[in-house]
Amino acid sequence: MKIKLLILGLGLGASILAGCNDDFSSIGTSIQPGDDTIAVYMDTFQIQATTVQLDSIYARSTSAQLGELYDPLYGNLVSDYMCQFYCPSDFQFAHTPYEGKIDSVEFNIYYNGSNKNGVWVGDSLAPMRAEIFKITSPLQKNFYTNIDPKQYCNMQESMGAQAYTAYNTSISDSLRNSDGYSPHVSIKMPTEFGQKFYDETINNPGTFKNQETFNEFFPGLYVTTTFGSGNILSVASSVLKIYYNYAVKSTAGKDSLITTWEAFSVTKEVIQLSRFKNTDMSQLLQPNDSYAFFKTPAGVCTRIVLPTKEITPIMKERIVNNLPLELKAMPQEDWQYALAPPPYLLILPEDSVKSFFEGNQINNNVTSFLSEAYNETTRTYSFPNLANLLKYQIEKDPDKDMALLIIPVDWTYTQSNNYGSVQTITTAITNYLAPSGVKIRKDEEVMKKVRRFSWEAVENGVFRQMCDTQTPQGILTVLRQPSYELE
Repeated sequence: MKIKLLILGLGLGASILAGCNDDFSSIGTSIQPGDDTIAVYMDTFQIQATTVQLDSIYARSTSAQLGELYDPLYGNLVSDYMCQFYCPSDFQFAHTPYEGKIDSVEFNIYYNGSNKNGVWVGDSLAPMRAEIFKITSPLQKNFYTNIDPKQYCNMQESMGAQAYTAYNTSISDSLRNSDGYSPHVSIKMPTEFGQKFYDETINNPGTFKNQETFNEFFPGLYVTTTFGSGNILSVASSVLKIYYNYAVKSTAGKDSLITTWEAFSVTKEVIQLSRFKNTDMSQLLQPNDSYAFFKTPAGVCTRIVLPTKEITPIMKERIVNNLPLELKAMPQEDWQYALAPPPYLLILPEDSVKSFFEGNQINNNVTSFLSEAYNETTRTYSFPNLANLLKYQIEKDPDKDMALLIIPVDWTYTQSNNYGSVQTITTAITNYLAPSGVKIRKDEEVMKKVRRFSWEAVENGVFRQMCDTQTPQGILTVLRQPSYELE
């Protein structure tokens, strides 16, 4: 992958637009001070771009992915998770169960979306089966996604299973469109499990004193699929419900029974560990001169190397002002249920990836940069200006090339309106956990660049050099834009 480095310096005694088309105007040059003549230099460097495998990613979240999906290009993906459940301090049942008996227990997997159909990737009618297993060893706060569930639970001790399809055809349209409906998979659990909960609140209330003592009593559940392929649910929340009846006196003095439940949810106060297992990705990792790949979650990303050692000697005291990077994607594959591109990319030094995500950092536009949203029309990811990244490396370690990773991410933000001006504030950048895939071009054709220079008059009699540029993938541009006052 080639890059072109354009440097404009001051006081070099060369022509104002060396190498540019003579048809463009040189307005303003006759009024410049003699020492301010600008020289233009163009150099070409090589960026190394390769596809690298991600063994795991940091995924501290209450959302999850559940299912299995195969793609002819991007391979197979299995997603599941283990979770604890939040328990309020000194928890007690809100009512006394009738005759001290629990009625039933359910574990609900909600995959809420922007519509009543929920959120998933793949075939909505693919037959799947979700199954849950009781965790027997305490979960550790290791939020990387290469965990082995067998280290934490007994796979021979099933707590329930349920067949499902992502689009539940048994739900009526009236229920699906009602305000209270949320798409979910409901798994029946043993009633004895809920009875044990209630009995524990009576016989050993200290078990529910705090979250730590509760986790010792109930370490959590492992949620996976044990049948089916072709669909992955984007799980929004996981809730354990213990149903029971309690008696109330009616106005006539007779007892009546009311059904209610106690709910335990996965929240940010407890641990949830996501697992992603990718296989059949060998063709993505084969060396080639044409493409680099992204696959999520925890699949592959793209590594590029900036040739800082070559660039530094020509910089001297010049200023890096503009360094755009644009990645051009290939069209989505034409088979059914092909993966879609991730929404955003993050670029940052390879050695800072761990600290960035573990520290819940956001892009600082010095060493970490968030792309603009993927443009479906032009099929591009754009980083408008990475100049600070090159400056940082030249100042920190000019004799070492800079290794960068480009990683698919999710961007969370808020907006505020201040006297009519809308300000967007980043609140979180996290690894993108939904299934996605995209192929990025790195061949020589996308390196072609059209650049024009001209001088234009602007307000207050100031002349500035303007640059009209088409910037394809991988072009580095170093500019210094001077301005001159009219005498």
